[in-house]
Amino acid sequence: MNTGIIREEPVRQRIKDFVSIVASTLPIKEPIYEFGSLQVPGQEGFADLRPIFPGREYIGADMRIGTGVDKVLDLHDIDLPSESVGTVLCLDTLEHVEYPRKALEEIERIVKPGGIAVISSVMCFHIHDYPFDYWRFTPEAFRSILKPFPDSFVGFAGEEKFPHTVVGIGFKGAFPQISEFNRRYEHWKLQQMRLANGTKLKRIAKLIIPPLLYSIFSRMYRVTLWRSRRSH
Repeated sequence: MNTGIIREEPVRQRIKDFVSIVASTLPIKEPIYEFGSLQVPGQEGFADLRPIFPGREYIGADMRIGTGVDKVLDLHDIDLPSESVGTVLCLDTLEHVEYPRKALEEIERIVKPGGIAVISSVMCFHIHDYPFDYWRFTPEAFRSILKPFPDSFVGFAGEEKFPHTVVGIGFKGAFPQISEFNRRYEHWKLQQMRLANGTKLKRIAKLIIPPLLYSIFSRMYRVTLWRSRRSH
């Protein structure tokens, strides 16, 4: 049976930014397990999330051995003891998992009391067979598959009625203080909206603005975006 936990598409910067927010604002227990950790050619280093958790016990898991993979594990039947993992990361991977509800039940089983599971996936995205592409998740779908956890958070990036990215966190235990997380998340969400709007504007600009003026417009946009990031 295909487990679908290879993440072959490029790791997205927006997901790394979201994970950084989680790491700096929420209680992170060890060990940390990342499911879908394989770093494919061209993604070595950039796809490594370990630097976001310096000094922490971090295990990369996937359905086959390779760069970034410490253990081969099946998300449908995780060969780990119950309540043995502090934090689970399952990022841009669940669309490739044939039975995502089963995967979340298994993830909840292995997470320690007080631990968390961080998940993300795509909604508005092309079909990408790595090795198979089964699902697209709405925010409501994430709320549903996170039901094994006592509490959860679900968010998104992009247009409210058609987001490109959905994120979620399952909390196994008391709901932690998340006011700082919420503040950082709202900024991340706004930044992703600006990036999406900027991409639309660039497409329109290419059609109507002469090349030289477009080059100036593009440079000004990049400087504005850089200043926005520096201010937070």
